[in-house]
Amino acid sequence: MSREIKGIIVSRLIVLVSIILVPIAIFAIYNLVDFNLWYSNDLVLKLVVIKLLCPFIFSVSWLFFLLLFINRFANTLDDFDRTISVVPSRLKFFYGINAIYILLIFILPVITPIISVLIFASMAWRLTTFRKKRWEEDTKVSKTTWIMMGIAAIIPIFCSASVLPEFFVLADFLWNDLWLPLLPYLFSISYSLFTALAIGSFILLLLNAGISEYEQFWVDSSKKERFWNIKILEILLFGFFLFLDIGQFSVIDLFYIIGFILIIITSIVNFFKGKSKIKSFKSHIFGYLIAAVFIGSNVLFSTGELSEFLRVWSLLISAILYIIVFFYTFFQAE
Repeated sequence: MSREIKGIIVSRLIVLVSIILVPIAIFAIYNLVDFNLWYSNDLVLKLVVIKLLCPFIFSVSWLFFLLLFINRFANTLDDFDRTISVVPSRLKFFYGINAIYILLIFILPVITPIISVLIFASMAWRLTTFRKKRWEEDTKVSKTTWIMMGIAAIIPIFCSASVLPEFFVLADFLWNDLWLPLLPYLFSISYSLFTALAIGSFILLLLNAGISEYEQFWVDSSKKERFWNIKILEILLFGFFLFLDIGQFSVIDLFYIIGFILIIITSIVNFFKGKSKIKSFKSHIFGYLIAAVFIGSNVLFSTGELSEFLRVWSLLISAILYIIVFFYTFFQAE
């Protein structure tokens, strides 16, 4: 069952926003990165190919891809919690923010040329085989279809060949100009968000006789309890903690320690109390563990290389974990 906010289906809204933002992100990347054409030094040709043609072709590819699988993407978002239980629902937004950041910066630019070639070939295939819905159907494909697919793929192949040799430039830009400068802010956002959610979870632990029961309510769409007051409190706490962190107020370290302790309590109670009541209960122990390592790297190791190592890799693991779960759900969705 889809979640709705004032009659708006959340999953459909997210897909719609993605359809709008992905082309914008592609145009931004190809106009900000200083790509050069390996086969020409002509500035006009560089402008046409790098700044206009490539982002246009890649944007059209992603638009077609998103529209082609629009229902599957929406169903994936609806079925996410029911498909796999490694990500705790209370930390879903925490994991999601990290995943989106990694996805947009590291994964999207790399797979875009491949997606583009496949999508343009798919367009030609669909235009010449109206009766077929899937490439792997047993009926033979005519030579005309193969020729049209090859012709349609020429432009995206040309665009891909134009930018692939410069992907080291893109990697350098994404790492040095985006990832490293934004990493401290991502840490601040993640720490603040995590701590706010941990406090909200602990309050529900006290009010609802165990966070495990609340987790089950949250995942089960048939339950009507929404706990809007706790959500509002978490939003306010998140803003407050973020203000303290960015302002470098020392008291924020105390709140981070509290969040670290509370998430340990929450995960333990969630596991034992949930399992004692419902054998099939989703304990999310691994998801809580990764989150605890992330916040613990700042609390237990405030300085040194070990702290930086744990912070970066727990952040990456949490993002990769979320992405894997999402794609698993996507391929399982109908």
